[in-house]
Order: sequence, then structure tokens, then C-alpha cells
Amino acid sequence: MRNIILCLLLWQFGHAQEKNVTIEALAAEVESQVIAWRRHFHEFPELSNREYKTAEKIASVLTELGLQVETGVAHTGVVGLLDTGRPGPVIGLRADIDGLPVVERTPVPFASKQKEEFLGEKVGVMHACGHDTHIAMMLGAAKVMTQMKDQLKGKVVFVFQPAEEGAPPGEEGGAELMIKEGMLDKYGIEVMFGQHISSGLDVGKIRYKLGGIMAAVNSMKITVKGKQTHGSRPWAGVDPITVSAQMILGLQTIVSRQMELTKEACVITIGKIKGGFRSNIIPEEVEMLGTIRTLDKDMQKDIHERIRNTVKHIAAASGAEVEIEIDKGYPITFNNHTLTKKMLPSLYKAAGEDKVIVMNPTTGAEDFSFFAQEVPGLYFFVGGKPLDIAELDAAPHHTPDFYIDESGMLTGVKTMAYLTLDYMSQH
Repeated sequence: MRNIILCLLLWQFGHAQEKNVTIEALAAEVESQVIAWRRHFHEFPELSNREYKTAEKIASVLTELGLQVETGVAHTGVVGLLDTGRPGPVIGLRADIDGLPVVERTPVPFASKQKEEFLGEKVGVMHACGHDTHIAMMLGAAKVMTQMKDQLKGKVVFVFQPAEEGAPPGEEGGAELMIKEGMLDKYGIEVMFGQHISSGLDVGKIRYKLGGIMAAVNSMKITVKGKQTHGSRPWAGVDPITVSAQMILGLQTIVSRQMELTKEACVITIGKIKGGFRSNIIPEEVEMLGTIRTLDKDMQKDIHERIRNTVKHIAAASGAEVEIEIDKGYPITFNNHTLTKKMLPSLYKAAGEDKVIVMNPTTGAEDFSFFAQEVPGLYFFVGGKPLDIAELDAAPHHTPDFYIDESGMLTGVKTMAYLTLDYMSQH
């Protein structure tokens, strides 16, 4: 009996090793195609809810792989279904597909020269956050898994999501709209995995965190209404510019003096202020736009209330009026504790245990968070920084010089494949 058990254990170990080798070999084979895909999407980016040609290309590749393909999901999203025909779990893998209104400065031959209309202006468009690599890595993982379909059980749903950067004003979009349209229920997705390339993390490495990994984000609009007067006679009016300046400083003390920062980080930023026409006129109105980032639901609620109270009382003290709008935003991107712990060995296989790093939470935000509210989710970062560049010298995301070392995408392809195979094996 002992010999039989030993033989079974050796067979299972050998079979598992064979599967691992298969993923490694297939991922290596598809790497050059992943790079080609990435360069295509990078050269021809499209803005949120306008990813028409991007969606066509994705659908074409998925169809060539023999997957069932649905287009027009949440406007321009694409879903590919790999059905093994055998009972098992339904796993969702997500990649975002939209670009940003940024003029590219990177010296690569496939740099974007695209221009689109954004908020009434003609702007340059760039994949300045790496969504082009997310698409390419997902397509690479899809190709790997279709080639090893006989080793899988259940279903894999490849979700190519538009508008992660936010739908245009007056439109719905992104993960929230996909959920609203019933995508999760339609395919019966039980668990979701997502990844993000990082320009500041060495290629070959992975960063993850249990629980909240990325912040909730809320946009705010503050309108300060004063009384217009000549710039030489400020006492005859109410200066909304001065009031706005006081509000900006007052908002910063909410974070620096009122919040328990040893609990979780939080950020309040005013990114735009608009008011006035010329140097000698105190205007009637000033508009400010800002962002709020929080990693704790109770702190989020508290900060919103403190913001409202702060601007209200500053306005009242100066004889001005104020209106404030805080949008629904994105929730905290939360990694399910049980799922994350269970899938750590998959991350180790993809990158090596010494290259899988526990990170501090980031005050960036992600609408993968909506998926993770509905089903257990795991979201992580994959390195895209060249090894010869220091982390502080790497261009940040959302900037014209954002750059990714394409060799880092191989880790992303392998990670998605290992997560899928291992989750299926466990269920």
C-alpha cells in the first residue's frame, strides 16, 4: 500500500512539473508575438469608450485562437471565452484597454502619433499607463491556455475592459458598466485576477498585498461664488480667488493635522483652478477640481464630511458661497485574503519566490475594484522597469516619457497562466 501511495505522489509531482514546463515553454514561444501585439496597440491608442479599432484587433486575435467572442460589452469591451467542456470553476482574467490624453515623448519607433478629441480639444493620445502591455499579456496568456486546453477544466473568461481611466463626462463605462450589464452573471465568473505593469518595478518581479492594495478615488468639484468688483477696490466685492486659496490650504490640514495617518494613508489634491479674466477684475466665480484618495472606508466617509465642513466655513467667514460635488468614484481595490494566500505559490512559479514582494498600498486607484467587490479578486503589479535604470529615475505612469521594458511582459503571461491552471487544480 505504501508503495502505491508513493508511486501516486511521484506521478502527481511529475505531472505538475510537466504542466509547469509546458507553461514556461509555451510562454517563451509566444513572447515575440506578445511584443508585436504590444507595439501595435502602443502605436494606435484610443481614449476611453472610444477603443473601436483596439476592440476589433483584440476580437480578431481571440477568434483566430478559436475562442467564443463577444464584442460591444460596456460600449467597446471584448470578452473571450475558453470553454474546456469539462466541469470546473469559471475564472475571469481582466485587462484594461484604453489610452490617455498624453502627447508621447518616448524615442521608440512605434511611438504614438494619434490625436483625438478630448473635452472639446484635439489632444495627443498615448498608452501612458501600460494598458497596451496588459492587452498583449492577456492575449499571450490566452494563446498559451488554448494550446494546453486538455490540461484545463472549467472555463476561462478573458475580459478586455474599456474606460478604466474613466468614461467621458455624461457617459457610463468601465468595470462598473460591465457589471451593470450583467457580464459577471452571464458568464458565471467566480473569481477575478488582474495585473498592472509597473514602470518603477524591475522586470521579472511581482508586487502584491493582502487586503487593500490601491486606494478608493473620488473626484470633487468646488465652486466658490463671490462678488465681482474692480481689482483696485477689493472691499467692494467678495474675492473668490483669495477664498479659494484659503480653501486649498485648509483642505491640506485635513490630511496633515486631522487624520490618523498611522492607520492608513490618504491624499487630498486640487489639480485645477479656474477663475478670472484679466489682472484688474476680481471675478464672480472660481472653480476647483480635485481628487481624494483613501484606503479605509471609515476614513473616506470622515474625510468627505471634513472637506464639506472646511469649504463651507471658510466661505462663510469671507462672505462667499460655495457648492461642492463629490462623485461616487472607484472603491478600494481589495485583494481577498483567502484567495491571495492560496494563489501565492502561482506567483512564485511565475517569477521565483525571491522576486515576489509584499508592497505597501498605493494611493493610485483602479476600477478592477468593482469586480473585486462582486467576486473574490486578486490584483498585483508586474515589473516593467529596465534593470539599468534606478527606480527614482523611471518615468512615472501618466507622463509623456512613460517607458516599459518589453521583456517584463513574459512574467505577466506566465502569471496569468499559472493562476488559472493552479486555481482549476485546487477546485
